[in-house]
Amino acid sequence: MPKPKVTIVDDDRDTRELLSLALESEDFEVNAAANGLRLIASLQLKRPDVILMDVNMSWIDGFELCKAVKKNEDFRDIPIVFISGRGEAEDKRRGAEVGAADYFVKPLDLDALIKRLRQLIPTPSAQEP
Repeated sequence: MPKPKVTIVDDDRDTRELLSLALESEDFEVNAAANGLRLIASLQLKRPDVILMDVNMSWIDGFELCKAVKKNEDFRDIPIVFISGRGEAEDKRRGAEVGAADYFVKPLDLDALIKRLRQLIPTPSAQEP
C-alpha cells in the first residue's frame, strides 16, 4: 500500500525538519517546501494527499497561499491544515474561511496532528465494505 503523502510548507527549516522526521516515523511520505512558490512548483510533480502549511511566511502568507491552492481546479480537493504560532480565534476563523480543513497551534500536539492527518487522507482499506 502506498504511503500517504504530506507536503509541509514552512519557511522555518527546523520546523520542516522536525515535522518531516515525526511524520516519516509514522509512515508518511514527506515533501517539504520552504515557501509558497516552491509549493506551487511541487504540486504538479508530487501531488500530496494533504498539505501542512504555516500561516506566517515570507513572500505570501498561509491564508493567501491556501486561497490560491483552493482556486486551482487541479488541487482544490487537497486538504490543507494550518500549523501556526498564531492561535487567536480570528486566525482560526480566517483559516476556515480560506478553505483549510483544520488549524493547529504551535507547539504542536503531534499525536493529535497525526491522528487528524489520517482522518483527512482516504485510505483504500477505508473504502472497502
